[in-house]
Amino acid sequence: MTTPPDGRPPLDVARLAAAEGSVEVVATATSTNAVVAERAREGAADGLVVVAEEQTAGRGRLDRTWEVPPRAALTFSVLLRPTAPPARWPWLPLLTGRAVATALRAAGVEAGLKWPNDVLVGDRKIAGILLERVETPQGPAAVVGIGLNVAQDAPELPVATATSVALELGRGADRTDLLLGLVAALRGGYADWQAGGDAGAERLRAAYAADCVTLGRDVRVELPGGDALTGRAVGVDAGGRLVVEHAGGSTAVAAGDVVHVRAQQ
Repeated sequence: MTTPPDGRPPLDVARLAAAEGSVEVVATATSTNAVVAERAREGAADGLVVVAEEQTAGRGRLDRTWEVPPRAALTFSVLLRPTAPPARWPWLPLLTGRAVATALRAAGVEAGLKWPNDVLVGDRKIAGILLERVETPQGPAAVVGIGLNVAQDAPELPVATATSVALELGRGADRTDLLLGLVAALRGGYADWQAGGDAGAERLRAAYAADCVTLGRDVRVELPGGDALTGRAVGVDAGGRLVVEHAGGSTAVAAGDVVHVRAQQ
């Protein structure tokens, strides 16, 4: 494995291929979600992982663009074919966010979750997740895209409120190790959620709530229709919705862009 002049080594393809549930590496993709969605329609099995060394047209939630230098991040997508009832599918992006946070903590980065699935270190975003439902001949599938900032220095980050693993640790990090840990955490959480029934769902809800730094904060939620809801985030319900207490009572929010509101000094 040769390290390029920029000092950022490629992923270790041999290690990833040898791992349980091997990971496929591609040099470049416009969007790994698009690659995996096409594979899903062609009949690929649950658990497929495709990671790109360079992603040229990645997307985040609300159609935001996400671009990074080659080999500076982990940009990958996972194909899931849940057998759980569709009513429980809204938990998939939250489950994924928790897996990312768990893997980062194991690597020494103190990560938490901003509802629904942004991964933060303090108030700085280190990873984002985009889930898309895909209709296939074998039935509906979920494609989960994950973008984790790993090696970027501050000028390479898209916004001043972002961070990377390297910045948080003060040193470089092995992207192959991070990817293997993250995929293992995701597969473990997904298996427990699938097989655990109501008890597994409650374990996930409690674990997610414990990691969610949004809870207990004053928030403004930009709702899909253009309205905004302001109040205090007090819980996550059994459907994965954020419960916000406000002057008019309480509202369970299924989708929206959350802003953590700083308390007045």
